[in-house]
Amino acid sequence: MAFDGIVIANLTKELKETIEGGHVSKIAMPEKDELLLTVKNNAKSYRLLISSGASLPLMYLTDAALKSPLIAPGFCMLLRKHIGSGKITDISQSGLERIVRFSFEQLNELGDLCLKHLYVELMGKYSNIIFTDDHDTIIDSMKHVPSSLSSLREVLPGRSYFLPNQLKKMNPVGMNEEQFVSLTASGAEKAVGKFLYESLSGISPVVSEEFCFLSGIDSRQTVSSLTGDEKSRLFRAIEGIADKIRTGQFSPCMYFRKDEPAEFSSVPLSCLNSDEYSLKPYDSASLLLSDFYSMKESITRMRQKSADLRKLVTNALERSSRKYNLQAKQLKDAEKKEKYRVYGDLLNTYGYELSGGEKEMVCKNFYDNDREITVPLDSHLSASENASKYYERFSKLKRTEEAVSEEIKKTLLETEHLTSILASLDLSTEESDLNQIRDELAEYGYIRHRVLNGKKVKAVSRPLHFVSSDGFDIYVGKNNFQNEEITFHLATGNDWWFHAKGVPGSHVIVKGNNMEIPDRTFEEAASLAAYYSKARGSDKTEVDYIQKKQLRKTAGGPPGFVIYHTNWSMMAKPADRIPAAN
Repeated sequence: MAFDGIVIANLTKELKETIEGGHVSKIAMPEKDELLLTVKNNAKSYRLLISSGASLPLMYLTDAALKSPLIAPGFCMLLRKHIGSGKITDISQSGLERIVRFSFEQLNELGDLCLKHLYVELMGKYSNIIFTDDHDTIIDSMKHVPSSLSSLREVLPGRSYFLPNQLKKMNPVGMNEEQFVSLTASGAEKAVGKFLYESLSGISPVVSEEFCFLSGIDSRQTVSSLTGDEKSRLFRAIEGIADKIRTGQFSPCMYFRKDEPAEFSSVPLSCLNSDEYSLKPYDSASLLLSDFYSMKESITRMRQKSADLRKLVTNALERSSRKYNLQAKQLKDAEKKEKYRVYGDLLNTYGYELSGGEKEMVCKNFYDNDREITVPLDSHLSASENASKYYERFSKLKRTEEAVSEEIKKTLLETEHLTSILASLDLSTEESDLNQIRDELAEYGYIRHRVLNGKKVKAVSRPLHFVSSDGFDIYVGKNNFQNEEITFHLATGNDWWFHAKGVPGSHVIVKGNNMEIPDRTFEEAASLAAYYSKARGSDKTEVDYIQKKQLRKTAGGPPGFVIYHTNWSMMAKPADRIPAAN
């Protein structure tokens, strides 16, 4: 993802069309590095969120009403004093740099009209919000940067605002081919992709890849290896996108990979493989940024909240794997039992020939076409006592084999159960889903039950609900409890059940209402079953489907585990754009 100069150019154009000319009605700081400006313009109110956070600098219009501290920070109070009811006279971008300047007009205490500037620098760990007067003398900033922190530029009250030359790069908008060719001489041994985003302002690595893709050049080759024709093709690719920026022809869009937001851009990115990525276009850069960051935050938050459960389940799976390996070894050792039974039978048959004190007996094995065999003996025991000893070993190993075989079945079921829970964690979208998984883990003794006022707390979480193109209700379970619920309580005998073959995943139920279900609904249900499974990253997945009346619950098995025999199967592509669940 890249909040680059092109996205900022798109955002600047949008802000000029919406809030330029408006008046600031409210200034707040929801967080120590966030600024929220409420602007009234053309009888509408807009909220502009600006963050100078080192890890996530951003700026966009939002509808969210963020809470602010009761006591406003000093920087917030300063802005309220100088631009609290000021008019936004201009919004501009510094070239294609990640810097936006807001100009404000407001009357001072003497009634004179004063001009002030707010510079928003969205440059990673160097991000800042700097407030200056009309001569670009710094009045204050959200982050103070003394000379001890930066030898390039001090950001302190009273200092002049400027952008260090070391940070300035060539602006691709307005650059001619001669200038570009001359620029390539400075990066001879650099890879082309790296050279472009390090030498051109406002260009992110992914846009640099796009330039190379459009010009048919490998981004990993060195600049010095480029021919004159390749440099011309590369310039034309840059100029094509520069022309879109110059004329304001932006196409804000988000790229999804496996239904997770992966990239956003204000120009199309042909370099992203269409088989791996899916595209969602937007009309507004602010809405794009708001959606992207809220989705990312939601995914990150769910992963953080599920981290303890994921670790617990992973540790339990490792223990189960070690247990299985030990049991498999015991079972392999038990395979020797038949040898001891044969030794006993041979001693009972030929033992009368022994005189006592022998360490072995050589005889014909009537179980193996009378081939010669050597039977080890304890010289202190008689033939019958040696035979009894071998029979005891045989009986012990037989009992071990029977017991371990049963234990292996339990261990494999436990492993399958834990693997399904791990898959459920990936499918969880709400905290209630995680609580239901906690309840399942508690029910099987992995953690303690949640208790409130001396009573066990049971989580309530709803399965996903979709409506097919033909109007049939489709339900998708996100965990084992939900799978159990929709399969054995919601579904009736003639409803159809779907599940990705051979991998953990959701049960999918199509409510047939005793009607014939069209092929298109079958295909949509199978796509959902493939998507909500461990196989969602595959191009195509085999999906089993069967009527609910043919399913049987696994005796003594975990919730949601079923047995079936006479099923049908189809190949389905995991739905990469799932419609919104009701």
